[in-house]
Amino acid sequence: MKRFRYGIDPLCLLACVAYFAGRWGLRQHVASGFWHDQFTDLLLIPAALPFLLWFQRRLGLRMHDARPSWREIGLHVAVWSVAAEVIAPLVFHTGTADWRDVLAYGAGAAVAGGWWSLA
Repeated sequence: MKRFRYGIDPLCLLACVAYFAGRWGLRQHVASGFWHDQFTDLLLIPAALPFLLWFQRRLGLRMHDARPSWREIGLHVAVWSVAAEVIAPLVFHTGTADWRDVLAYGAGAAVAGGWWSLA
């Protein structure tokens, strides 16, 4: 089995570049809609999960360096969805819960999971 490269995985690097371009470039030029609201949410799992898994590996919570499993991906999507769309709007009264964000997390996770499964 090939070792997962965590933060230097090609999909992770591409997603990080796209995230920063979307967050600090595209958002200033687009008033609303997908490119303003859900584009960065789509990139959450491919950009953040490798770093979270690396951190878990360093803490001894992850016992292998294999590519992320569908179970790991699904767990992180579920936890992030609850944290960002249920808890955060209650705690930080500036946020809003949006079911489309959850769909974007799931779509990004599906693409990332497919990439990592086939790679």
